[in-house]
Amino acid sequence: MSQQVSPRGTFLKIADALKARMEADPDMAELPSLAEVMRDHAVSRGVALRAFGVLRQEGAAEPVPGGRWRVVRSGARVDRRPLDQRIADIITTDGLEAGEAFLSASALASRFGVSRPTVTKALEKLETAGVLAGGGQGRVRTVRAVPTREERS
Repeated sequence: MSQQVSPRGTFLKIADALKARMEADPDMAELPSLAEVMRDHAVSRGVALRAFGVLRQEGAAEPVPGGRWRVVRSGARVDRRPLDQRIADIITTDGLEAGEAFLSASALASRFGVSRPTVTKALEKLETAGVLAGGGQGRVRTVRAVPTREERS
């Protein structure tokens, strides 16, 4: 009879290892990918997902679009508003006026930690709402109107 490793409790050990890694690196913002956890701990996808589930239950991590997981620090405030609202806030916080050039999709993607296509969709919503004008390949997007507090909420 062959000896098999029991997966029971393995996901808890993986969750503990990931928590220890988060505590050791205070700048860690994103957990390793599911594939990395599976490879590093030699476990199945289901076991790795259960480990992420434990971190989610404990409030240490949360899923983000794209299949990744974000580290949630206690006491840290995370802005969970839609991306288009957070981008619209840039206009008021940076003091931009109507007619001024707006940030590129690449700059916004790196600022918010999302992909360019995600930023492009949010910018299209702002163009439809009349906040931004222009855009498209090779064209500079400009501020059309400064959103008021009522428009942003």
